[in-house]
Amino acid sequence: MTDSGRKIQEVDQYIAELPEDIQAITESLREMILNTSSELKEEYKWSMPNYSYKGLVCYLQASKKHVNLGFQKGNELEAIVDRDILQGTGKTMRHVRIKSLDEINPELFTVLIQAAIQLNE
Repeated sequence: MTDSGRKIQEVDQYIAELPEDIQAITESLREMILNTSSELKEEYKWSMPNYSYKGLVCYLQASKKHVNLGFQKGNELEAIVDRDILQGTGKTMRHVRIKSLDEINPELFTVLIQAAIQLNE
C-alpha cells in the first residue's frame, strides 16, 4: 500500500471530479506510480497530477474517454518498449493511452516509470 501522506489534496480533488470509470483508471495508475518508488513526489501542475524525482518523471492526464500516463522524457523510453505502446510526436514527451482498467499493465508501466526515474539520476 502507498503512504497516503504522499498523496496531495489537489490530486484527490482532480480525481473526484472525473467520470466514474475514468476515476477508477486514474486512481489505479496513481497507486501504481506511488508504489513504484518511495522517492516520487506527487504534485499538481498544469491542471494535472505530476510525479517527480530530481525533475519530472511522469504525469496523469485524464479526459472523458481515457487517461494518458505520460512521460516527460518518453522519447528516451522508446528503446525499452514496443514502439506502439508509447504515443506522441512531441520533441520528448510520450504517453500511454489507457481506455479501461484492464488495459493497465502494472509490470510494463512499472518498468517504464523506473526507467524514467533512472533518466533523472
